[in-house]
This record gives sequence, structure tokens and C-alpha cells, in this order.
Amino acid sequence: MSYEAKVFNVMIASPGDVSSERAIIRDVIYEWNAVHSETRNIVLLPVGWETHSSPEMGGQAQEIINNQVLDRCDLLVGVFWTRIGTPTTGYASGTVEEIEEHIKTDKPAMLYFSSQPVALDTVEPEQYAQLKAFKESCQSRSLYESYDSHSSFKDKFYRQLQLKLNQHTLFQTASISTPVDLVQSKTPLPQLSDESRILLKEASQDRNGTVMHLRHLGGTNVQTNSKNFIESNERREVARWEAAIDELVSKALLVERGNKGEILEITNLGYQVADMIEL
Repeated sequence: MSYEAKVFNVMIASPGDVSSERAIIRDVIYEWNAVHSETRNIVLLPVGWETHSSPEMGGQAQEIINNQVLDRCDLLVGVFWTRIGTPTTGYASGTVEEIEEHIKTDKPAMLYFSSQPVALDTVEPEQYAQLKAFKESCQSRSLYESYDSHSSFKDKFYRQLQLKLNQHTLFQTASISTPVDLVQSKTPLPQLSDESRILLKEASQDRNGTVMHLRHLGGTNVQTNSKNFIESNERREVARWEAAIDELVSKALLVERGNKGEILEITNLGYQVADMIEL
């Protein structure tokens, strides 16, 4: 069913050594759209020079990118690891220029620095030295985030993107009034039983994101985050929590791993829904 929404362009600014992070940013944005765009009347469009610029003569390459892509962006996400990028006329790199020029417009920017391990023989000393200098310059004039793995980056970016979209005034004014003759948007939080809500919330806090459904001679266990939810082995009690597992699987919030269905993992959608659950 169609609905009206305001589109915000999200600029991904990064040098060439963080291609995985660029893919993660796009995935997270698409996931946010899938869950929230209809209720918020907002659609986020990830953009970058490699996908949204076209050949043009008559100017410096970075100037053309700025005119074609950067100037049309509402939110910028910058990511660095060991490289700062190719220098431009006035800045240490094109990525730095995009960040600095975007900040001048008073539009929001989210900046991330990777502390992931790296083989020393793959690091260019000059690139890393310039990156370190830029990072130090950001310490006194901005708030940035560090991460030590791709999974950590995805988790932090998704949570912080939600905070940005919920708190920044640019996105607060985006709601579009729905005409009375249109069908109202559905809530992004699916209807779940109390047991399903509790189990999903606990699974989201488990470091491995797993739920164990174990049958043994002594009875049945449903456990996650170091907690067993079956206090007695009365069939009524067991059935309640098995029904919760079935409900979460049917709504694609948990996925079965293995042949016997004893191990289940929380899905990305499951994490998103768990973040909205308040117990």
C-alpha cells in the first residue's frame, strides 16, 4: 500500500579501506526504512560519489562531487580506519572535504573511527599520520564514535541512527499529515505475547543472540542470556514458552539453526523489535 513520505539523502563519506562499512551503512538504512518509514513518513536514501555522481567537465573532481552529491545531502556518515584518502586542493582528502563542507551547513554528521586490528605492512605511514592528525582535530570540536569490529559498528550505527532521527530537529519536522480518507499507518511493533516479548528482549541482550530449546530426560529448558524461563516441567508451563518460540520464529524475529531446532538465533529484525520493547 502506498504512503506519503519525505526523502532525506544520507551521504556516505569514507576512503577506500572501509568498503565493508559502506555496505553496512546501506544495509542499516534499508532496514530502518523497512521498519520505520511508514510510521515516521520518512525515507532515508544512502548516496555516495560512486553511485550518485556522473561524468562532468570543467572543474576539479571533488568540486563536481560536492555539487552533484554533497550539496543535496541532509545527513552525513563518515567512516575511517587506516587511510584518510586522496588529497584535494584545500583539504587532506576528499572525504575530509566532504565532512568539513557538510558541517559548515549546520546539517547533522555522524563520524566513526575504526580500531580494528590491521596488518602493519598494509598501512601507509603518511596516510595514517594524516588520519591521526584529523582525528585529533575532531576531539575538541565534535563527538565521534570508535568501534573494534564490523558487528560492533553495525550495532552502534543502527542505535545511534535511531537517536539522531528521533532527536534532531531536521527530522522532527518531516511528518506528513495523513489525509482522513487514507488508511492509517500500522505500528512497527508487532503484536506479541508477554512471553514472546520477554524472551526476545532477553535474547537481544545475550552476547551471542541465541535461544536454546533443549529437551532432555529431566524435562525441557528454554534459555537465553544465562536464564532458564521454564520454572517447572508442568506441560502447561512448557507449552507457554514453546508457543513464544513458535511465535517469534513465525514473525522472523528468531531463526532456527541446526536440524533439531534446539538452537535459535535472533535476527536483525528481531534486534530492531527488541529495541522497541519496554518491559
